[in-house]
Amino acid sequence: MIVSIRPAVLDGADRGPVSAMLADYHAQTEGEKVAHGVAEPGELPERYAAEVRDPAASFAGADVIVAARDGEAIGMAVLHRAGADVEIKRLWVAPAGRRSGAGSALMADAAARGRAAGATGLRLSVWDWRADALALYARQGFVEVPSWESRQRLVCLRLPL
Repeated sequence: MIVSIRPAVLDGADRGPVSAMLADYHAQTEGEKVAHGVAEPGELPERYAAEVRDPAASFAGADVIVAARDGEAIGMAVLHRAGADVEIKRLWVAPAGRRSGAGSALMADAAARGRAAGATGLRLSVWDWRADALALYARQGFVEVPSWESRQRLVCLRLPL
C-alpha cells in the first residue's frame, strides 16, 4: 500500500476528511496539554474549532497537503511561509495510517515544496512530550533551534533546505 501526497481540495472532497483529522489532532493535543499541566480542561478553543469548521477559510494562503493510501486521506500538514522558511503546522497522521510512512512522506513533500518556493529551511514546533514526533523529526534531519514560541514546553526545530 503506497502512500501518496497531494494538495488538499478544501472546498471539495477533502473538506470532510481534513476537518475530521483536525478535530482529532486538536482533541489529542488539548488532552495532552491538560495532562501535562499546560492547559485547563474545557472546550476546544475557538481558534481551533474554527479550523475544524472551515479549514479552507482558516488556512487561506497556506498550502494544505494530504497523505492518502488507497484513495483514503490518512494524514495532513499545513505549510505557511515564515520569513525565509516554510513552517509546518498541524502535521497529523490518523492512527490507522501510522507506521505507513505517511509522516515521512508528508515531511519529504513539505521539503520539496519549500525548495521549489525558494525557502532556506523548514521549521516547526512540537511539544516536548511527543517522543515519537521528535524521533521522526530527528530522522528527517531537523535540529533544535532557539525558540520563536512564547509557550513553555514547545521545542522549535529547523531543517536547512
